[in-house]
Amino acid sequence: MASAIEKELRPDKFNREQAWSLLNEYTLSASLLNHALAVESAMNGYARHYNIDAEEAKWWAITGLLHDFDYEKFPELAPGGHPYVGCQVLQDLGYPPPVTEAIMGHALYSGVARTTLMAKVLFAVDELSGLIVATALVRPDKSLAQVEVRSVEKKIKDKAFARGCNRDDIKLGVEELGTTLSAHIEVVLRSLQSISETLSL
Repeated sequence: MASAIEKELRPDKFNREQAWSLLNEYTLSASLLNHALAVESAMNGYARHYNIDAEEAKWWAITGLLHDFDYEKFPELAPGGHPYVGCQVLQDLGYPPPVTEAIMGHALYSGVARTTLMAKVLFAVDELSGLIVATALVRPDKSLAQVEVRSVEKKIKDKAFARGCNRDDIKLGVEELGTTLSAHIEVVLRSLQSISETLSL
C-alpha cells in the first residue's frame, strides 16, 4: 500500500536539486546551510534504519533539507515567521501535505501534531544534529570522526554547553520514537559522520 506521501508525489517537479536551490534562495548563512545538510543526512540515516523505500526516503531527506529554509529571513517563532512562512511557500509550490505538516510539527509552538514517522524523526533529529556538530567544533581537531556516543551524552547533561540546544526536545524526540538516547545518538552521529567532509568537520 502506498504511503500518504507516495500518493501525492510529483517526482517530475520535486527533487533534491530543486530543494537545494530553494534553500539557497532563502538562506545565506553557512552555519544554517550546514545545519540543513546535517538534518538531511540524519533523515537519510533514519530512513535506512527503518527500511523506508527509496521514493519515500527521498521525501524524508527533502523535508530535512528544507525544515528551516525560511528561518534566516523570517526568524520570528510565531505566525508570520518560521516555519509558517516557509510552509506557505511550500504549499504554494505544491509540496505534499505530509512534508509541510512535518515541518510545522518540528516547532512545538505551532501546535501541529506529529502523526507520521517522518514528522517524529524530523523533530527528534533537529536539536540533536546541532548538538553533535557543536560537540565536534569544541574538539581540538574539530573532527566528527572522533566524536563518540558517550561524549555526546555527556554534552547533553552539561547544561552550560550549547545553551541554545533544547534538551527537552531531544528527550521528547527519543520518547516519541520509542528508542533510547544512546541508540538515537548512534543513528544521528553515524549519519553526520558520513558527510563530515561536506560539513568541513
